Amino acid sequence: MIRVLICDDHLIVRQGIKQILADTGDIVVVEEADNGPDAIRKTREASVAGAGGIDVVLMDIAMPHRDGLDVLRQLKTEFPKLPVLMLSTYPDKQYAVRSLKLGAAGYLNKSADSEQMSAAIRKVAGGGLFITPTVAEHMASALGAGVGTSRTADEPLHDRLSHREYQVFRLLAAGCSVGEIAEQLVLSPNTVSTYRARILEKTGARNDVGLALYAVRADLMPL
Repeated sequence: MIRVLICDDHLIVRQGIKQILADTGDIVVVEEADNGPDAIRKTREASVAGAGGIDVVLMDIAMPHRDGLDVLRQLKTEFPKLPVLMLSTYPDKQYAVRSLKLGAAGYLNKSADSEQMSAAIRKVAGGGLFITPTVAEHMASALGAGVGTSRTADEPLHDRLSHREYQVFRLLAAGCSVGEIAEQLVLSPNTVSTYRARILEKTGARNDVGLALYAVRADLMPL
């Protein structure tokens, strides 16, 4: 049996995934978490419980207290061989390549059907990578943009942002204040303001409204 931990802050989503996997016969949900820190804690506990631990983590990106990409980085540091399959409602181009660069074993949109989800879990549990054709195209574009020592003219401006800058950028574009972002990411307001200044410089936006318009034009807002 493939032992799975589901991390999603929406109960109905977790229940839906559990129902899908219950019909497979070879995949079982053994743990659930509704926030990032809880997912890390339960993975640690399972690893020392002597019952086989977790085989695959299904991780939503938009998580409270600590987002999915931060949790992914933490899990890959502590459990480098543990496959983490990222789930999201965001467009593939927004987070797929970033997830894979951080060590995710795959990226799956929540609109995927039950067969694709089951196949993805089996693939990563067996040590493989699950990459849809659309994600493969984004990866190829990202690799092409990274060829050579200088940035290419075709590279999207937001691809120049670091992981943390991208987190702040996304929240600014969604209308969050500096204080709200500081609380959500557990940073000081001064640190968030520093990131904001870097983001404005790298994207060429003049203010938060400009960042929101940029995110809409670049199709980076959630579906």
